[in-house]
Amino acid sequence: MVAALFGAGFLCVTMTHQSAHAQLGGLGGELMKKASESGGTLGNVAKLGTTISDLEKHVSGLQKNIDMLKSVKTALGGITK
Repeated sequence: MVAALFGAGFLCVTMTHQSAHAQLGGLGGELMKKASESGGTLGNVAKLGTTISDLEKHVSGLQKNIDMLKSVKTALGGITK
Protein backbone atom coordinates (compact mmCIF):
# COMPACT_ATOMS: atom_id res chain seq x y z
CA MET A 1 0.00 0.00 0.00
CA VAL A 2 2.77 2.43 0.95
CA ALA A 3 4.79 1.49 -2.14
CA ALA A 4 1.79 2.08 -4.41
CA LEU A 5 1.13 5.46 -2.81
CA PHE A 6 4.79 6.42 -3.15
CA GLY A 7 4.83 5.27 -6.79
CA ALA A 8 1.71 7.28 -7.63
CA GLY A 9 3.14 10.39 -5.99
CA PHE A 10 6.46 9.98 -7.75
CA LEU A 11 4.72 9.56 -11.09
CA CYS A 12 2.64 12.71 -10.55
CA VAL A 13 5.68 14.77 -9.61
CA THR A 14 7.75 13.62 -12.59
CA MET A 15 4.89 14.31 -15.00
CA THR A 16 4.41 17.89 -13.77
CA HIS A 17 8.08 18.77 -13.10
CA GLN A 18 9.28 21.86 -14.99
CA SER A 19 12.92 22.50 -15.68
CA ALA A 20 14.37 25.67 -14.16
CA HIS A 21 17.04 25.73 -16.87
CA ALA A 22 14.55 26.82 -19.52
CA GLN A 23 13.23 29.57 -17.28
CA LEU A 24 16.65 31.02 -16.45
CA GLY A 25 18.23 30.81 -19.91
CA GLY A 26 18.21 34.55 -20.61
CA LEU A 27 19.33 35.47 -17.12
CA GLY A 28 22.51 33.37 -17.40
CA GLY A 29 23.51 35.05 -20.65
CA GLU A 30 22.93 38.48 -19.19
CA LEU A 31 25.05 37.67 -16.13
CA MET A 32 27.87 36.31 -18.30
CA LYS A 33 27.81 39.48 -20.41
CA LYS A 34 28.03 41.74 -17.34
CA ALA A 35 30.80 39.60 -15.85
CA SER A 36 32.83 39.69 -19.07
CA GLU A 37 32.58 43.47 -19.15
CA SER A 38 33.86 43.76 -15.58
CA GLY A 39 37.47 43.04 -16.57
CA GLY A 40 40.09 41.34 -14.44
CA THR A 41 40.22 37.63 -13.82
CA LEU A 42 36.46 37.24 -13.52
CA GLY A 43 35.94 39.05 -16.81
CA ASN A 44 38.49 36.88 -18.60
CA VAL A 45 36.95 33.69 -17.23
CA ALA A 46 33.49 34.87 -18.30
CA LYS A 47 34.78 35.62 -21.81
CA LEU A 48 36.34 32.16 -21.98
CA GLY A 49 33.08 30.58 -20.85
CA THR A 50 31.13 32.53 -23.47
CA THR A 51 33.62 31.55 -26.17
CA ILE A 52 33.43 27.87 -25.22
CA SER A 53 29.65 28.03 -25.26
CA ASP A 54 29.68 29.61 -28.73
CA LEU A 55 32.13 26.99 -30.00
CA GLU A 56 29.91 24.22 -28.66
CA LYS A 57 26.93 25.66 -30.56
CA HIS A 58 28.95 25.82 -33.79
CA VAL A 59 30.27 22.27 -33.39
CA SER A 60 26.73 21.00 -32.79
CA GLY A 61 25.59 22.76 -35.96
CA LEU A 62 28.45 21.25 -37.94
CA GLN A 63 27.66 17.79 -36.59
CA LYS A 64 24.06 18.16 -37.76
CA ASN A 65 25.32 19.15 -41.22
CA ILE A 66 27.63 16.12 -41.34
CA ASP A 67 24.78 13.83 -40.32
CA MET A 68 22.59 15.33 -43.03
CA LEU A 69 25.31 14.84 -45.65
CA LYS A 70 25.72 11.21 -44.57
CA SER A 71 21.99 10.58 -44.92
CA VAL A 72 21.98 12.18 -48.40
CA LYS A 73 24.97 10.08 -49.40
CA THR A 74 23.21 6.94 -48.19
CA ALA A 75 20.02 7.92 -50.03
CA LEU A 76 22.01 8.40 -53.25
CA GLY A 77 23.48 4.93 -52.96
CA GLY A 78 26.81 5.73 -51.36
CA ILE A 79 28.41 7.54 -54.30
CA THR A 80 32.14 7.92 -53.67
CA LYS A 81 34.97 9.74 -55.46
